[in-house]
Amino acid sequence: MSEDMELADYLAKGGKLTSPANVPARYRAELMRLMASFVDSELAGAAGFADRINEAPGLAQRAAAARIVAEKFENAAKVLSVMGDFGADIRRYAAQHPWAARLSRDADIGQTRQGGDMRLSVFHSPITDWTDSVVMNVLMGKASLLQIEELARCSYQPLAEVMREILAVETRHAASGIAALKALAGEPGAMAAIQTAYAYWHPRVAASFGAARSSRFEGLARLGLRHTPNETLAARWQQDVADLFTDLSQAPAAG
Repeated sequence: MSEDMELADYLAKGGKLTSPANVPARYRAELMRLMASFVDSELAGAAGFADRINEAPGLAQRAAAARIVAEKFENAAKVLSVMGDFGADIRRYAAQHPWAARLSRDADIGQTRQGGDMRLSVFHSPITDWTDSVVMNVLMGKASLLQIEELARCSYQPLAEVMREILAVETRHAASGIAALKALAGEPGAMAAIQTAYAYWHPRVAASFGAARSSRFEGLARLGLRHTPNETLAARWQQDVADLFTDLSQAPAAG
């Protein structure tokens, strides 16, 4: 049996790798792609949300939004440190791309990445106002928790450990977003704007899960870098957000 086959069998049985020294080339390439996608999405997401902080209705909401932005940069730095073990230029990474850049509001790019960075396609769409930002962050926050849980189980132990730390942070972000959404929904007449934002962001966030029955997922699963199929994660997300927004629409508005 070749070394590659032995490694594949080891990883398929739940084995872990612990340092760049014992990581083969294909595994390294896929691992770096996963990490770059996460880091770039955090940087782009934070940059886009930062522009909306001063539109929050009160000081408490602005402070919470600013904290989320700061912690997303910290999350990116944690994963970037793991990439640094593989030779990534940590000091210059953040300046390599215009993270706040966005396409036009009506651009329909599906799951296609744009430009030179690896952000998820949803982070190429612009946020228009506070309500839009809250709805987007709730939908993406729910998706992120499922996606981070996947990485927290991956076969590269240093990344899995960092992702478990990040999962706790992103869980707080998701709760903060839901609280902001419920506060918005309590305002008279707010549900129309919330529903408009939901209709815009829902398909774009859904695309972040990737294609159903993906051959790439199968390859990542054989390396222990993924465990749950894209369509299963997407279905969980769909049900979760459907329940949340149904409850929201049925709640009475403040008088």
